[in-house]
Amino acid sequence: MHFKWNYTPPAAIQDNAAKDLGDKLGISPILASLLIRRNITTESAAKRFFRPQLADLINPFLMKDMDAAVDRLNDAMGHKERILVYGDYDVDGCTAVALVYKFLRQFYSNIDYYIPDRYDEGYGVSKKGIDFAKETGVKLIIILDCGIKAIEEITYAKEQGIDFIICDHHVPDEEMPPAVAILNPKRPDDTYPFKDLCGCGVGFKFMQAFAKNNNIPFSRLIPLLDFCAVSIAADLVPVVDENRILAFHGLKQLNQNPSLGLKAIIDICGLNGRELSMSDIIFKIGPRINASGRMENGKKSVDLLVEREYSLAFHQAKHIDEYNEQRKDVDRQMTEEANQIVARLESQKHQSSIVLYDEHWKKGVIGIVASRLTEIYFRPTVVLTRDENLATGSARSVAGFDVYAAIKSCRDLLLNFGGHTYAAGLTMKWADVKEFRQRFQTYVEEHIEPEQREAILDIDAVIDFKDITKKLHSDLKRFAPFGPGNPKPIFCTLDVYDFGTSKVVGREQEHIKLELVDSNSNNVMNGIAFGQSASARYIKSKRSFDIAYTIEDNVFKRGAVQLQIEDIRPTEES
Repeated sequence: MHFKWNYTPPAAIQDNAAKDLGDKLGISPILASLLIRRNITTESAAKRFFRPQLADLINPFLMKDMDAAVDRLNDAMGHKERILVYGDYDVDGCTAVALVYKFLRQFYSNIDYYIPDRYDEGYGVSKKGIDFAKETGVKLIIILDCGIKAIEEITYAKEQGIDFIICDHHVPDEEMPPAVAILNPKRPDDTYPFKDLCGCGVGFKFMQAFAKNNNIPFSRLIPLLDFCAVSIAADLVPVVDENRILAFHGLKQLNQNPSLGLKAIIDICGLNGRELSMSDIIFKIGPRINASGRMENGKKSVDLLVEREYSLAFHQAKHIDEYNEQRKDVDRQMTEEANQIVARLESQKHQSSIVLYDEHWKKGVIGIVASRLTEIYFRPTVVLTRDENLATGSARSVAGFDVYAAIKSCRDLLLNFGGHTYAAGLTMKWADVKEFRQRFQTYVEEHIEPEQREAILDIDAVIDFKDITKKLHSDLKRFAPFGPGNPKPIFCTLDVYDFGTSKVVGREQEHIKLELVDSNSNNVMNGIAFGQSASARYIKSKRSFDIAYTIEDNVFKRGAVQLQIEDIRPTEES
């Protein structure tokens, strides 16, 4: 895929501001300009950005219903009621359940956890889960990362004498379930200052409030922050404000003293002995936690995350790794089938969205396939599969387009739906799929902006190779953790040439290993361009080209840097 490059040169006044801020912070004007592009314009704001402090976490009691939630939990523990911690089967749900369960079991033994079966029970609160709670004497269910729309199910639970505390972050409807407390910063009547917590983050805030109310030192919560970092990365919530604090200290915990379950996954992935980043979570750790729920039952992931014995955790991690390999095979097969369908459907070529359905596709992998298709075709995508007379699906979106709003516009056709701007789930009658596709595509056509249909690469700064110093690279690392709201800075260097040694590499000759020289400084830089071998012939022609890239550690040469090339284009196209 080739991108449209988006770069706005800073005005002279911004250049002066960047120089001034850089002088105060002891960093280059290039990096100071990156701060200004992130609306960080003062020395104090920059220091808070570079050194996130746990002391700056928001008071959890500012969240609506937090008093009621803590009171009900205290009451349950005081009366020795059985408590069930219940969560979604994805990474966010599993880490949230693990966090709350691990924290509470230190102080209370009459507690268990439950993850619904994706294939048997579906998403969210299930009648089967409530019946399990009733049979095992549960009086209080703490539900995490789902539940905000479970009006019917929570009403049923109430009739069985079971109370609910909801900890969710998905967009609520006007009517909310009859729970004793609903913790959700996206509630329209909630004035909590930060709206973009993940489900695990809401669970953490609940435990923070519980600890504060019961005079439990905050230090007891710190070992659980690795779960927050994993969920923030995997759920792709903005890595800003409170999420940045949780992710920063969660990564620190993950690198220094991870929970035994996460340590086992790290060892299985071959990541031990290196500094872990948000990318490692997204591409290595998260998919393995997800794989259990996609291929079998998410409870196995929670079993691993709360395990106290490393040998058992390692054994469980091996099983989950096997699920992940199976998931990859199914994912590849389904993506290929979906690509063939898109190629066959002439009408899809001119549509602003993609809606595909196949009754044989595996429910647990359709979300990944929707993500793949969105990346390939750069259009909001819905992928559906059949479950008896129902269609169950996942939706993914492109930057700036609200796919949740698009699905909500078809709500009269839907039996259930939920999610947020860039990802959603939905269920409808199989007979309604064709009408849904037509209406969804009409909505997207009417609301999507032309630039949202293009793959756009936002360039942070145009620099020469001479600007890429050890200090710049070291200072750049202080911008981490990266993610939505704080993307890894992308630089551009114009008019570069092959130094003569660039070559195509990879099992299928799909990548290019580069050695480049720029025209302005004659400095030589190493780089890697994944999946861009189509540009190799042009590069070897000795003509100049422009590159957009991130600056990374060179894994083969300690202390050196390497450019990870995001896009290559001939200089004359600039």
